[in-house]
Amino acid sequence: MANRTVGIWMYGNSGGSVIEKKIVEQLKERDIDVETDLNLRFAKGSQEGIICNNINMLELDLFFSYNAGEQTKTQTYMYETISRYITTVNSYEAFTLSEDKFKSNIALSRAGIETSNFFICHREAPEYMVEKFKEWRKLVFKPIDGWGGSGMALLESCKSLDTLIPFLNQTDIRHIYLEKFIDYDFTDFRIDIVDGEFISCYGRKASEREWRTNISSGGSIILREANDEIIDIAKAATKALGLDIAGVDILYDREHEQYIVLEVNGIPAFATPDQEKMGLDFNDKKIDKIVELIDRKSKY
Repeated sequence: MANRTVGIWMYGNSGGSVIEKKIVEQLKERDIDVETDLNLRFAKGSQEGIICNNINMLELDLFFSYNAGEQTKTQTYMYETISRYITTVNSYEAFTLSEDKFKSNIALSRAGIETSNFFICHREAPEYMVEKFKEWRKLVFKPIDGWGGSGMALLESCKSLDTLIPFLNQTDIRHIYLEKFIDYDFTDFRIDIVDGEFISCYGRKASEREWRTNISSGGSIILREANDEIIDIAKAATKALGLDIAGVDILYDREHEQYIVLEVNGIPAFATPDQEKMGLDFNDKKIDKIVELIDRKSKY
């Protein structure tokens, strides 16, 4: 009879359901029961706890949330509450830190990890943004909690700056977050780390009409090898943010001839079936390490 029960909310598209099935099978081999499809969008809370699909989330031994595309404020609110009472992978604290570009870059910088130059100010002080534009000449505006390249804008002329400010005044964005544009070859490295161990490396390449490497912005996957320096940087970045699982995006800054951590993703995707066919073969290793991580952390 199983002595532990863990809950999972896993993305289902792009091979996610197959990944989940393998994780569940391996956990059951370790005498761990698993409840799946725990989408916190449909959770309800009371004195009895937080109920989702007839499961009291606060009675689980661990909750593993791995679905970036469907995260909403409701889900993260429940995730935060659950994380106060049971073990979660990643912890809510680490997950939200990785989601905030300014806070995560502060943490990385204080840990001695190279990032792009960054700056934040309130949107009611746009003159600060103008000053940064004069200093850097080419910069990137980003939502502090955006992902997949959504909402980003490349500012390289006074005209683009003049267009952005009126747009911000019509939104509920409170902060202006900027990064100095990095002189790079329009490719990046994605390093996957699980429980402090290197899992995989691949890259992304921007399309001919884009400067962003994000797949959702038209970028494509490329095969590439990691060197020891990149792996060490990725491990250090993961540790600095307190993440159990991370995908660390790294660029090579040609101007300063050094590797730069662009951002750290707390829910890095597995390889899709098409990507596996082109040579990305890290899924089984990643599954094994995640199962080991869940087994170890659910004991305590």
